Amino acid sequence: MKQRFGIIIIIVLALGVLIVINSIAFVQEEKREDSELTPNRSSYNAGSTGTRALYDFLNESGYKVVRWREAPERLLAAGGQKVETFVIIGRPLVLVEPEEARSLLLWVERGGRLVVIDRRPEEYLLPPAGDWTVTAELIDYPGIGDDPANPEVMTKDTKPLAPAQPTSLTSDIESVQPSRFFAAIKIFATNKEAAKQKEEEDSELDTILDEEPPPPPPAASGSGETDSSVSKSPAPVVHLATASGPLLVDYRYGQGQIVLLSDSYMVANDGIALKDNLQLAINVLTGNELPGSNGLIAFDEFHQGRQTSGNAFVGYFAGTPVLAIAGQICLLVILIMWTRGRRFARAIPLTQVDRRSSLEFVASMAELQQRARAYDLAIENIYSRTRRVLARYAGLDYNSSRREIAERVASRSTLTAHQLETLMRQAEEAINGGGINERQSIHLVKRLRELESVLGLRMRSREVKQTAQNI
Repeated sequence: MKQRFGIIIIIVLALGVLIVINSIAFVQEEKREDSELTPNRSSYNAGSTGTRALYDFLNESGYKVVRWREAPERLLAAGGQKVETFVIIGRPLVLVEPEEARSLLLWVERGGRLVVIDRRPEEYLLPPAGDWTVTAELIDYPGIGDDPANPEVMTKDTKPLAPAQPTSLTSDIESVQPSRFFAAIKIFATNKEAAKQKEEEDSELDTILDEEPPPPPPAASGSGETDSSVSKSPAPVVHLATASGPLLVDYRYGQGQIVLLSDSYMVANDGIALKDNLQLAINVLTGNELPGSNGLIAFDEFHQGRQTSGNAFVGYFAGTPVLAIAGQICLLVILIMWTRGRRFARAIPLTQVDRRSSLEFVASMAELQQRARAYDLAIENIYSRTRRVLARYAGLDYNSSRREIAERVASRSTLTAHQLETLMRQAEEAINGGGINERQSIHLVKRLRELESVLGLRMRSREVKQTAQNI
């Protein structure tokens, strides 16, 4: 037991040392301050560059929003069918790979809606819109001293913008306030015919306003359907524009839609409260639909470093020394089990434990005597010892007569010689074959034990030890 107690103490000390070492060695990552140079546009971030305010507002307003923490390929699975709008805000911490972009665009082509709010979106996230190519070009770059929490610094020398035209994305908007770090969206033709057409449209732009509006086209006979080339035109539509270029455009891609807003500050926690920026964000993300009527809006958190962990327990303790401590404890337990199962010396034979009790012989003999009704033998075993201690008490020899022993014992005690002699005679007659039954034998043995008790004839120390062992 002492050896096991020592092992337990050593294990407890080892665990304590491991916990202390891991606690000292663990260095918690310092919380980064929000900066426009390295913004964190995650919907979990409540700082200046985060988008938690927008996510919480949509959620509390009844819109169906979710933080998407899986790879874009999952949009093509059964779970992605519930998502109507997929939102990528800002330059993500994890780069969107071309393979992921292809899966995302395939989802858009099947009818999804992709919203990209970024100053420098990846080119493979903006596929050509028919004969038109859409890109974004930065006008000004943020510096180290530009505090995203200070609206005056972020909007310095920048005027509010009115909608370029009434559309569903500019509904209920009077003006919005971009930052001075917005990017100008560039739309240019990808072939000569489109470029020529673009130039002709630009040259006639000044004269169109002076001319009378053309008469409405005649309704199609029969079904009343409109021209599909007009209703499904892939050309980008400008909703907000600055002197440097458009700020918000959208265009169709397959059966879906792609929306590009080139200033992520307008939906950030500190920029969304300026002017009608909140209403613009709602229109862009929900398509100007009422709460509850739109589909699921998924905020991309997978590329913000919030990937879904394979184990919820591991994900809960991620970033703490608990996982390291648990791993080291497991290794320690395996080491102890391995060492306890190894033999470091010659084999020692197992201890042979005698299962037999010392009272088995006595119990067996008593049962045999009871079945054989050998009451005389049982009395002989007890009376022989009683006669021996009485002779020793009287100071006589064991072979002395009953009368002599009884008289000598009576002279030294309060018992009468007749009483002692009668008891001894009855025991000797039973031993010598006198008729006796079970009840009489028990009564006789009881009287012999009472005699020993009255005279104080205790057993010797050796007999006491033997009796204790037998018990």
